[in-house]
Amino acid sequence: MESASVAIAAPRATRLRERAGTALYGARFAIAVYLATRALLMLVALVNGTVRHHAFTHELAQWDGLWYRAVANHGYPDHVVHAESTLGFFPLYPMVIWLVGRAFVMPIAHYEILSTTIAGVIVSGLGGLAATVLVGRLAQAWWGERAARRAVLLFCLFPGSVVFSMVYAEGLMIPLAAGCILALQRRRWILAGALAGMATACEPQALVLVGVCAVSAALELRRNRAGLRPLLAPVLSLSGAAAFTAFLWLRTGSPLASLIAQHDGWKEKTDVFALAHLTEQLADQMSLRHFNHPTINLNLLVGLVGALILIVALALIARNRREMSAEAIVYTLGIAWLGMTSEYVPPMPRLLITAFPAVTVVARYVRGRPFTALLWVNGVLLAGLSALTFVGTTLRP
Repeated sequence: MESASVAIAAPRATRLRERAGTALYGARFAIAVYLATRALLMLVALVNGTVRHHAFTHELAQWDGLWYRAVANHGYPDHVVHAESTLGFFPLYPMVIWLVGRAFVMPIAHYEILSTTIAGVIVSGLGGLAATVLVGRLAQAWWGERAARRAVLLFCLFPGSVVFSMVYAEGLMIPLAAGCILALQRRRWILAGALAGMATACEPQALVLVGVCAVSAALELRRNRAGLRPLLAPVLSLSGAAAFTAFLWLRTGSPLASLIAQHDGWKEKTDVFALAHLTEQLADQMSLRHFNHPTINLNLLVGLVGALILIVALALIARNRREMSAEAIVYTLGIAWLGMTSEYVPPMPRLLITAFPAVTVVARYVRGRPFTALLWVNGVLLAGLSALTFVGTTLRP
C-alpha cells in the first residue's frame, strides 16, 4: 500500500517539476528584462549615494520606506494619532519585512535597521519580479506574444517601477493585484479572493479589487446562473481590510484610526477637483511673482504630467475594451479614479505603475522605431527621476 502511494506521488512530483520548468522557461524574457532594469537602478543608487555622500541603503528606504521600516521595527501606537504616524500604513508589507528580516537576522544589534531595509528591498524586488511575469502573462492573453514582450519592456522601464527597488508596499500589492485579475479571468474564485484579501491588507487602494471581484462574479452569474461559488471572491477580498480594521479597533479604540492618521497627518482626502487644485498650485509657483526665487514643487509637475498620460492611456483602454478583460478595465478605472481625486497623491509614477494595464496598453498600439524611442524616453526618465527620488525630498516616487 505504501509503495503504491510512493509510485503515485513520484509522477506527480515529476509533473510539478516539468510544469515549473516550463513556466520558468516561458518567463525567461520577463525575468531577464526585470533583472537588467534592477541592475540599472542599483547603479543609479550607488552613483547617487557616492556623489551625495549618502549610504547606499539610505537611498532605498526614502519617503514611505521610513514609515514601513518603523512599522516593521516598532509596530503601531495604542491610541488614535491626529498626525503623521505609522497608523497611516497598512500592515501586510511590514509584516513580511519583519518575517524576512528575522529569517536572515544579523548577529549584531547595531545592524537591526539595516537588516530591515535589506529585507524590505528583498520583498519588493521579488514582488516586482512576480509582477513582471504576471503582467507579461496578462498581456499575452490579451494581445499575443510580441505585444506581451513590449508590455514587459514598458512595465520594467516605466519610471514608477522604482518602487520595486525601494522599501515600498507596491512591491507586494501589485503582484497580488495582477495575480487576482489573472485568477478571475481563469474563474479561480477562491484564489482570486485570497489574493485580493492579502492585497487589501497591503494598501488602501487595493480596496478597488473588492469591486473588481464583485463585477467579475456578477458577470459570471449572469452568463451561467449556476451556483454561488463566484461570490466567494468578493467575500474573501474584504478579509485583509476587515482584519486590519478589527485590529485597529481593539488596539486604538477606533476602527478608523488609519483614515484619521491619513486625513489629519497627510491632509489626504478625495476631491473631484483635486487636479484643478494641483494645476492652480503649479501655475501659482510658475508665475512672475516667483521669478527671482523659483520654488516649483516637482511633485505637482510630475503629477500633472502623470494625469495627462493616464487620460491618454484610458482612451487607449476604451479603444481596446474588446480585447482586455473586464476585470483589468474595472481595476484600472478604480485606481485612476483614486489618483485623479486624491489631494495628496496625484497620478505620480508610483500610482501609474499600480494601474499597470494603463502602462502596458501602449504596447498594443506602438511598435517598431516609435516603440524603441519610447523605451529610451522611459529609461532616461527612470534613471533621472529615480536619482531625484533616492536622495532628499525633491520628488516622491
